[in-house]
Amino acid sequence: MARSSSFTFVLVAVGGAAVGFLAAQIIPLPGQAVDEAPVESAETTDQTSAAEAIVGLEKLTLDEPLRGEITSASELNGNDGSRFMRYAIALEEDEIVELSLKGALQGVVALYDDQLQLLDNAPVVRHRIEESGDYVVVVSGADAHSYGPFTVNSRTVELSDADTVAVGEPIDSWLQGDARDITLNIEEAGLYQLEMRSDDFDAYLEIKGPNGYAREDDDSAGDLDARIADFLEPGEYTLTARSAYGDGNGVYTLSVEPHELPGDGELRNDGALTPDDSLNGWFSGQALSYQVEVEEAGMYQIEMRSSDIDSYLVLEGPNGYYREDDDSAGNLDASIADFLAPGEYQLTARTAYGDSSGMFTLSMEPRDMPDVELRNEGTLTPGEALNGWYSGEPLTYQLEVEESSLVTLEMRSADFDTFIEISGQGFAASDDDGAGGTDSRLQEPLLPGTYTVSARGFSATGSGLFELSLEMEPTDIPPEL
Repeated sequence: MARSSSFTFVLVAVGGAAVGFLAAQIIPLPGQAVDEAPVESAETTDQTSAAEAIVGLEKLTLDEPLRGEITSASELNGNDGSRFMRYAIALEEDEIVELSLKGALQGVVALYDDQLQLLDNAPVVRHRIEESGDYVVVVSGADAHSYGPFTVNSRTVELSDADTVAVGEPIDSWLQGDARDITLNIEEAGLYQLEMRSDDFDAYLEIKGPNGYAREDDDSAGDLDARIADFLEPGEYTLTARSAYGDGNGVYTLSVEPHELPGDGELRNDGALTPDDSLNGWFSGQALSYQVEVEEAGMYQIEMRSSDIDSYLVLEGPNGYYREDDDSAGNLDASIADFLAPGEYQLTARTAYGDSSGMFTLSMEPRDMPDVELRNEGTLTPGEALNGWYSGEPLTYQLEVEESSLVTLEMRSADFDTFIEISGQGFAASDDDGAGGTDSRLQEPLLPGTYTVSARGFSATGSGLFELSLEMEPTDIPPEL
């Protein structure tokens, strides 16, 4: 066990907040006043004093709940005014002990070795014991105002030390700082999902296999857990289980499960996508390309949906046509809805960022043309509303002001987040959500002259139908305008 030059408790803050943990404070032995506690002593004296301190403490027994209460009479942490209580516990080498704090008390539990060196502290502590002996458990209030009853539950955690994992047979194991290598044998080629989950540290999973195959993941399973889902050929693989930053300690679960395919189980990672077509694909880090042939000009909607990845679409076509989208279909799904002229287009399906992998559905459907006249340019007329179609590029309109007027412009759409701008005669103004929701509204006093109105989406990735209206009311404008 670690040896110390004094039996000072030096406890650290948890989660960035002070937890009342006796920082830089000398803890007296039982029956000894604070001012009687030695500040410096030889190592042999330290060992004897620490051992005596443990002998004099109330005992905590594994698997037996211990109940107590922090009150104003409990021992004081002079650093922050919190109160604490100490207990002795006997632990065996290679045991994984779990200590959890329950009850009304807002606080933490800490584990020390027989030389009063801090091993771990948290509301739930899990620690592998390196040497049999007596240890100290400290229950502390979170701050000077933390009082109340508590229960300390303790148990040994039964974990597997196996260095292999089988499909469909999860294992619970322990990570103590260093990474662990675990062997996985795949007998049948297919789609598999590997997960590493832990409540104690940020899980990180790596896999290496035949023919240079290698993948790694940090947080794809959510809540700092790791997930790798991919096609695996038959063969022997090495899984490396570690923490994201290399210093994690605690329990983790490692599992390998077959990943079922929807429908007929067919995956198409290239080829043609046609109107009224839907296909399943698998993204594993590399962008996938599909060919789209548009025979008849019209309005089409292409969607990429996935519960595994953040979908992203890019559509390129004749005469420099280019559109891309991230989340227009809601959640993390992508959608491009636009007028497409006849011709050949290239559709790229990928993830918005990162190297996560997973299944997605890609579909293309014709959409009914809006039952309205569309005007994507021209002159605005007061008292009238026009409809236009936005597809990533700003649309410009002319506004003629014949006499000084209070001008009100509104742009509304159920398809995208609108944005409106007006400029001219040395004047410029813009608005995003002034009409409420994601609709735009500008109301400005304007001098006579010609102005340019730009109607667009807040994001270049949006598209859809919009309504643009103009109202003008003659008004006196202050000379400074």
